[in-house]
Amino acid sequence: MTLRAVTTGGAPGAIGPYSQAIDTGALVFVAGQVGLDPKSGELVEGGVEAQAERALRNITAILDACGLTMADVVKTTVLLADIEDFGSVNAVYARFVSDPPPARATYQVAALPRGALIEIEAIAARVG
Repeated sequence: MTLRAVTTGGAPGAIGPYSQAIDTGALVFVAGQVGLDPKSGELVEGGVEAQAERALRNITAILDACGLTMADVVKTTVLLADIEDFGSVNAVYARFVSDPPPARATYQVAALPRGALIEIEAIAARVG
């Protein structure tokens, strides 16, 4: 198996020793994305909904760099600073996923990088 690091300017660069994604050929593992604007490097304003949308747009850009779309995502993990945001995040998330929606786990965590309110990671598959 060959591992290829994926890098795109359409999403923020890694803020630590990790890749935006790793492409194995069959699967793409997208690193957790917070609501950082790729141009400014700052968290977007507007609360958890705006950060969720930006995180999902970042994931979309990374998948695009791999020739994939959100329809290829088979599993996501959503990390929330406050589990009370579950419902409002679902409303944003639903706009980005198609049927059947990917498997998902959602957790409340003590803190996220840069004070983010949400972080989302994804696994996408090349089928066929």
